[in-house]
Amino acid sequence: MKQSSRLSRRAALKMSIAGIALVAGAGRGAFAQAPAAPAPAPAPPAQAPSENASVVENFDFESFSAMMRRRSEAPYVDNRPPLPDALANLSYDEHRAIRYRPERALWRDEPVNFQLQAFSPGFLIKDTTRLFVGDGKRFELRGFTGADFEYRAPLDPSVFQNIGLPGIAGFRLHYPLERPDYFDELITFLGASYFRALGTGTRYGLSARGIAINTATGTPEEFPRFSSFYVVRPEPGSKTIRLFAELDSPSLTGAYAFTITPGPQTLMDVTARLYFRNAVDRLGVAPLTSMFTFGENDRRNRDDFRPEVHDSDGLTIQRRNGERLWRPLKNPAELSLSYFQELSPAAFGLVQRDRDFSHYEDVEARYDLRPSLLIEPLGDWGQGMVELVEIPTDSEANDNIVAFWVPERRPEAGSQYEFRYRMHWGVETEAADGQARVTATLGGVGGNAADTQVTNTRRFAINFTGGTAANLPLGTSVDSIIDVPPNAKLIDSHLDRLPDGGWRLSMEFEKLDSAPAELRAKLSMLQRIISETWLYQWTGTA
Repeated sequence: MKQSSRLSRRAALKMSIAGIALVAGAGRGAFAQAPAAPAPAPAPPAQAPSENASVVENFDFESFSAMMRRRSEAPYVDNRPPLPDALANLSYDEHRAIRYRPERALWRDEPVNFQLQAFSPGFLIKDTTRLFVGDGKRFELRGFTGADFEYRAPLDPSVFQNIGLPGIAGFRLHYPLERPDYFDELITFLGASYFRALGTGTRYGLSARGIAINTATGTPEEFPRFSSFYVVRPEPGSKTIRLFAELDSPSLTGAYAFTITPGPQTLMDVTARLYFRNAVDRLGVAPLTSMFTFGENDRRNRDDFRPEVHDSDGLTIQRRNGERLWRPLKNPAELSLSYFQELSPAAFGLVQRDRDFSHYEDVEARYDLRPSLLIEPLGDWGQGMVELVEIPTDSEANDNIVAFWVPERRPEAGSQYEFRYRMHWGVETEAADGQARVTATLGGVGGNAADTQVTNTRRFAINFTGGTAANLPLGTSVDSIIDVPPNAKLIDSHLDRLPDGGWRLSMEFEKLDSAPAELRAKLSMLQRIISETWLYQWTGTA
């Protein structure tokens, strides 16, 4: 059960950040940063939701936001109720044995396209959340008891059936995603502010969070949680569902609105209004969490029958001027931070481009079916940067990749922010734009293949496929543009046509010092760029 592993990994990250050497800088040059647009002050509501009400009347997003703003003006109160001992002391296997009863799913007997099932707290997931259900204006608290769940072996059902729950660990929504007669799991909200979703033909992989606070800094990381949800009961025939969430932590509060539309790409429109109690060192907006253990560019002597193991294989950034960046992911020897200075990007995300089963050979995990997730900012996000955090790991159970947007303006106590964005979950989330994409990054020792002497050079082979470049006539002259950093030397480079019509750029570099070398390359024809930009951080080991 990957969720449990993720929670333990987050705890390990908080303890290990301080004192680790940081590897910085995948962007070329630093840009002056501009403030992110603050959220407008909400109008005073006619009737705001009460903090502890079981019924909420006259709900709207403005009054909801006003409530969260007022909450941020008071000191943080940790009012998380304790769990009954029978649940708090569960082992991993015992917690896995608890299942929500499908016959008790919300809206199961109604003519709607969505159903809701809850998760029981226990084991590592001791925090609970409240669930309100209503018509968008009036919401009622939905209570759950032990009778809503099935307790399988090795548990004794009689111990749990009459337990009253202070809340639930989270919930999942079901929708006929693959076929009209079956309600597939669509999206799960479970643990802190984590959630993950599926598009048609995918299996759960990477996750998202409501917000990231002080990730990979010298300050202990904070994990805000969604303390209450307000789910709007779907209308018959509707293919969209709406919900709202309260975010709370010692440093901030937040009012979130989600509109979810399932499909080949499941779309989630998100509005996040954030109200800060305290200053934070680093604010991570629209954070994504994934796993990369090893792949074609970074195996690090892995003795595994599977060629690759990862939920995502690269970070993509789409600039508003049409340029697209591709950074292959790595499992570094030490914590690595990369920064990409941007002015309100068109999109960014963690992508699983490699969809060939033979490249994974895992019939259970099916890494070839893991969804990609693209974040499309709505409106002007101003100056800031996309940050990529890569954490060393020896286990595929650990989510070791994090990416998020960092606004230039550092939040101070009393700051207010609003961010709107659209999330694209699915197999194919990147729109075709005529540029060739990087579909493989291959690396190995440089020099002559017949020479067994140790060399300090390394060869990279980059496959560019698709777009205009794939259909060029034989004999067309294509050029490579290679950006060599001061601490590396380009020994050799050449371009070759691939059998499928794509292009392979082969480059051999010599490392001049021990610092990471930031490599960049792209293709052009007749002084026109015809590919995205390949980025790579060469640390000397891979």
